[in-house]
Parts: sequence; structure tokens; C-alpha cells
Amino acid sequence: MTHASAHKMLDAYPKDLGSIDQHKLAECIAACFECAQTCTACADACLSEDMVAELTKCIRTNLDCADICAATGNVVSRHTGRDANVTRAALQACAITCKACADECEQHAGMHGHCRVCAEDCRRCEVACNELLASLD
Repeated sequence: MTHASAHKMLDAYPKDLGSIDQHKLAECIAACFECAQTCTACADACLSEDMVAELTKCIRTNLDCADICAATGNVVSRHTGRDANVTRAALQACAITCKACADECEQHAGMHGHCRVCAEDCRRCEVACNELLASLD
């Protein structure tokens, strides 16, 4: 989901969203789904590299991050009966996983452009999750 699509969906939501920062929420939703896609693509690209055995940890981290980001994007997209504790836990897990994936991908970024792109998207998602987390009441 793009940032614009996330904003449109939030604007169309039939109930009051409360005090949540809708800009940070839309940014986080978009960053989570973009990161999930980028991590999946990076894992696939790693599998196509000649030195795939050296990229095993990177692939695993990519796939873990893709799963956590997609799940977090889904959790923060739902507002009916939202449990703030679950939302906080999902955002914390996502930020931690994105940091780990970015750290791993940065080790390969000089040799593999897909790892550089992935690290950048993971950092962006980590920041978006932490900013939304900090704004929650």
C-alpha cells in the first residue's frame, strides 16, 4: 500500500480514529508493506547470487523481516477494537527486526545493490515504526 493509498483509506474510515497521528500512521503502514516487498525481493536476489552460501543469514533475515513487516502493516491498518498493547508490541518487533535486517544487508551492500536498497527500506521502516510508537498515547 502506498502512502497516498494509506491516507485515502484512513480518510475513508467511518469512525473516529481518536488521537493517533494519521500522518505517522499512514507513513508506517506504507513503510511496512514496502519493506516487506523489498525484503522478499532481496532474499530472492540473494538466492540468485553465485555466492548464495555466504548470504544464508541475509536471506533468513530478509524473510523474517518481510513476514514481520507484512504482519505489522496489517495490525496497524486495523482500527476496530484496536488493542494498544498489541499495536505497541507489533511496532516494537517490527522496528527491532528492521534494524537487524538493515544491519545484515549493510554488510553486503558494497557488493550487492539489492542489499543496499533493502537496508535503506529497512531503516525507513524502522524509523516509521519508532515514530508511530512514540506518538501513541
